[in-house]
Amino acid sequence: MNLLEDLKLQYKLGGITNRLIYWNVGCFLISLVFFYRFEVGAFNFPFWLALKTNPSEFLYAPWTFLTYAFFHDGFWHLVFNMIVLNFSSMLFLTYFTQKQFLGLYFLSAIFAGLVFVGSYYYLNISSGIVGASAAIMAVLMAVTTYQPLMNVRLLLIGNVKLWYITAVILILDLMQFRLSNTGGHISHLSGAVFGFVFIKFLENGTDLSKVISGVIDFFTNLFNKSSKSPFKKVHKNYSKPLPKRESRIVTKDKTQQQIDEILDKISQSGYDSLTKEEKEFLFRVGK
Repeated sequence: MNLLEDLKLQYKLGGITNRLIYWNVGCFLISLVFFYRFEVGAFNFPFWLALKTNPSEFLYAPWTFLTYAFFHDGFWHLVFNMIVLNFSSMLFLTYFTQKQFLGLYFLSAIFAGLVFVGSYYYLNISSGIVGASAAIMAVLMAVTTYQPLMNVRLLLIGNVKLWYITAVILILDLMQFRLSNTGGHISHLSGAVFGFVFIKFLENGTDLSKVISGVIDFFTNLFNKSSKSPFKKVHKNYSKPLPKRESRIVTKDKTQQQIDEILDKISQSGYDSLTKEEKEFLFRVGK
């Protein structure tokens, strides 16, 4: 199996984290072609992609409250964010579902964007922002809020409590708040706040990610209607609804766990190292 086929397989079966990383990398490559100015050595993102603080710009392009979280203004900016995204999502998906992860990513990006625009508008500063840092910080803060004492093994350091890692990142943000990239630090801290609130709502029975899941399902069903038969029997179930559970926290399904294990095996030893049963399992899931 060549590299391209391996990448396609990982995108298809690797879960939402892999897809978000692919989207971020893809957007970065696109921005290199269209928005990088070699004469000045910097990106010049248009107002319809980056989030701007000028009301005449973000009101004309409200989708930028989300699109800004998929573009980055430098290679190392992208690399660092993707490393932290992979790390934090791995921990988050140990306890929660992929739909909850995607919902948190989108909602925290929007929330952080609103705080950034509101803060800069109040300070009468015109600026713009790109980067997935706020959404990633929300994911890290969410899993830290849920399992602060989880042991995380770090290279050259050993086992460290998760809340230590998150605390160090937050402290660094606060220390640099007035030195440089103030807008970026505002969005990082806003993302962290949203991640904390997201878990507290979830523990009390309110899953905020359902807002995003509902929107995605609506458009998915809308585009799938054309392939369905116009005549369909409807069976109504008049049984009493199940009582609402107090907590909406659920764990990911076993199928995704098996897929993750197989993809880890592929990344370490290649596709040929899979057993016949594992290859058949991937074939069935990929249908």
